[in-house]
Amino acid sequence: MKAIINTTYGSPDVLRLVELETPTPAADEVLIRIHAASVNAYDWHLLRADPFLVRLSMGFFRPRNPMLGADVAGQIVAIGRDVTQFKPGDEIYGDLSACGNGGFAEYVAVPEKYVARKPASLTFEQAAAVPMAAVTALQGLRDVGSVQPGHKVLINGASGGVGTFAVQIAKALGAEVTAVCSTSKIDLTQSLGADHVIDYAKEDFTRNGRQYDLILAVNGDRSLGDYERVLMPNGTYAMVGGSNSQIFQALLRGPIKSRSGGKRFTTVSAKPNQADLEVMNDLIETGRVRPVVDRCYPLSETAEALRYVEAGHARGKVVITIAP
Repeated sequence: MKAIINTTYGSPDVLRLVELETPTPAADEVLIRIHAASVNAYDWHLLRADPFLVRLSMGFFRPRNPMLGADVAGQIVAIGRDVTQFKPGDEIYGDLSACGNGGFAEYVAVPEKYVARKPASLTFEQAAAVPMAAVTALQGLRDVGSVQPGHKVLINGASGGVGTFAVQIAKALGAEVTAVCSTSKIDLTQSLGADHVIDYAKEDFTRNGRQYDLILAVNGDRSLGDYERVLMPNGTYAMVGGSNSQIFQALLRGPIKSRSGGKRFTTVSAKPNQADLEVMNDLIETGRVRPVVDRCYPLSETAEALRYVEAGHARGKVVITIAP
C-alpha cells in the first residue's frame, strides 16, 4: 500500500510517499480501506516535535511511529475474530490518535472501539473532517465548559477545524455564541449560526466590556490576564490550541490561577471514543452540525496540505483524498 511517512522530525519536506505492507487486523481490529483523511494541527505539531515536549512521548531523537494522520473515513475490508460491531463493507470513520495514527495511507488497522458508522448524509471527504476536531469541540463545550442553554460562549479561532464545529455545537447546546475570527472569515462564522462575530483586526474582544461563561481558546496568542478580564465570576477558560506561549501559560499558570478565585483556567485534552462519534452522528444527521471542508489534496501532496494548515489559512478542515 502507499503511505506517507516521516522518519525524522522537521518541516513537511521530510515527508515521503512509500510502499508498505498492508496491515493485518488483530483480533479486536478492523482493516479499513481509507477513502479520505483530514489534516489537524495535531499532525504538524507531531511532525515538527513542536512544542519540544512532544519528544518525551513520541521519541526524543526521531519519531518512534513514522506515520501521521488521525482522522479517517473509509470502508472496512476485513475484521479480526473478536470484532462484533462491524462487518466488511461497512462505511466508517474515526480518530486514530489513541492507537498509533496512520491515516495518511491506503489502509489502516484500528481497534473497533475507535470508529463508528459514517453518517449516511456525508461524503467520505466530509466525514474525514469530523472526528478529532468535532469531538474536541464537543468535549470542550459539554464536559469541560458544562455549557447550558443561555450560557454566553466565546470561541477564539472560530473559523478553523475545531472552531467551526464549536460554533455549531455550542448553538446546539443552547448557548449564545460569540465568534472571533479574521475579516475574510466573518461570512463563514455567520453562516454557521454565531450570534455575534468579532473581527479581531478591528476590535479587541478582551476590552469591549462583555463577559462570558465559557471561553474556548482554539487559536491566538492572548495572555491569561486578557481572558480573565472577560470571564464571568464563575466562568471557565478552556485552551484547545494556540501559540506555544499560550499553551504553556494554560498548563503552568492555569491551575494556580484557578485556585485563587471562582474562575477556572484549564485545557481540553480530547479523548477519542465511539460514543462521542455517535453523538456527532446525531447532530449531523439532524442538520444541526455540518463539516466545513476548505480544500482537498491527493495523498502525494500531503506535505503541501500540512503547509497550508500550518500557515493558518484554512476555513474549516483540509482533507486528503486517498481512494476514489
